[in-house]
Amino acid sequence: QVQLVQSGGGLVQPGGSLRLSCAASGLTLDDYAIGWFRQAPGKERKMFSCTTNSDGTTYYTGSVKGRFTISRDNAKNTVYLQMNSLKPEDTAVYYCATTCTDYGSGYNYWGQGTQVTVSS
Repeated sequence: QVQLVQSGGGLVQPGGSLRLSCAASGLTLDDYAIGWFRQAPGKERKMFSCTTNSDGTTYYTGSVKGRFTISRDNAKNTVYLQMNSLKPEDTAVYYCATTCTDYGSGYNYWGQGTQVTVSS
């Protein structure tokens, strides 16, 4: 059974940091491009960061570039998202998935989602 299990969300003050984890079982994450998506209230779920499975290329949308870092630990079969300098507009439910398409279309594996709230 394939599972992506997320951890690490929560409530943080503006300017703070969080690290999200996406741990896989039943598949080898290094065989997949892995995307991080987020969905704010009233908005579509959309990819904002990606790491490829070939050459390790990473991608960040403009709103998170320079603040967020995606990384892999293949020994732990886990992908991480380090989020620094968090802003209230980063508040959303965050998902990892085995896709880097903008909206995650097609058949993919998804984490369960984790809430990130940035508020004072």
